[in-house]
Amino acid sequence: MCGRTSCHLPRDVLTRACAYHDRQGQKQLPEWRDADKYCPSYNKSPQSDNPVLLSRLHFDKGADSSERIITPMRWGLVPSWFKEGDPSKLQFNTTNCRSDTMTEKLSFKVPLGKGRRCVILADGFYEWQRCQGTSQRQPYFIYFPQIKTEKSGNTVNRTSPEDWEKVWDNWRLLTMAGIFDCWEPPQGGDILYSYTIITVDSCKGLKDIHHRMPAILDGDEAVSKWLDFGEVSMQEALTLIQPTENVTFHPVSTIVNNSRNNTPECLAPVDLLVKKELKISGSNQKMLQWLATKSPKKENSETAQKEESSVPQWSSQFLTKNPRPTKRGSAGLLEQWLKREKEEEPLAKQPHCQ
Repeated sequence: MCGRTSCHLPRDVLTRACAYHDRQGQKQLPEWRDADKYCPSYNKSPQSDNPVLLSRLHFDKGADSSERIITPMRWGLVPSWFKEGDPSKLQFNTTNCRSDTMTEKLSFKVPLGKGRRCVILADGFYEWQRCQGTSQRQPYFIYFPQIKTEKSGNTVNRTSPEDWEKVWDNWRLLTMAGIFDCWEPPQGGDILYSYTIITVDSCKGLKDIHHRMPAILDGDEAVSKWLDFGEVSMQEALTLIQPTENVTFHPVSTIVNNSRNNTPECLAPVDLLVKKELKISGSNQKMLQWLATKSPKKENSETAQKEESSVPQWSSQFLTKNPRPTKRGSAGLLEQWLKREKEEEPLAKQPHCQ
């Protein structure tokens, strides 16, 4: 399942992280709709507004279905047929929908049949592992392994498509498949756009943490096919909904248990062997300083002028343990950010609680 995420990047950085190629092969940036509703956070929970990618064709009937927009939507799908005036009175949970029943349940099969497919954007998601013999649960942060690319200089005044790839050389967003719907209040008012995250059986690497995981779209081709309802049929799109092993994770503090806690510490790794936060020194301090400077705030003109290329190269090396060999050169990136004055012995390879 997926009940908590992080998406803390400033709006302009998030936009560049979503650069894509259109049907003509030209690199594009998605445009925003209702951009003022986006609130970055390290700890997003259901019923909050979160950034979602979808085809422009949903809003502009003359658009190419391969074109994309980003818009904040409410997490927790409110079906278009819901008759109550208050969405909170919905009697069932639509935070997630199971892949094996989504074509059967009315709440999901109706919007799915209309092509209302979307991609939820996040740094990663949190999942809790039940600790045997106790009532405690250990949270983990789960995300894509990261790739180091050539760093660029100041991003100010970079506007051409040729510059975008050089500008964005940092965090790879997790892209989760979802279904959205449009609900209009019976008494009139603004249309509410809301979504659900599709879940599948967990991949082998995550089964020790939880038996379910989000349906993650790994790569821009998969994202394009899922979004392009004008050219890709529902039957073809559904073949993308399956577990992926291309994820990594690290244990985090139980501070994330309370959704009101919205600080960089939500993402900081913890050492399960000593039951305390990892020592903050050297590169660890640099990472937390960066997280703090990029903490969720309303952007202003000064923020927009800051150099975005200072975003650090997060990676699976943020972990003090890893369930399997690191991928895509992540090991070197970790050493850059989490190299300590004294190296400690690695933790066990499987997630565990004490």
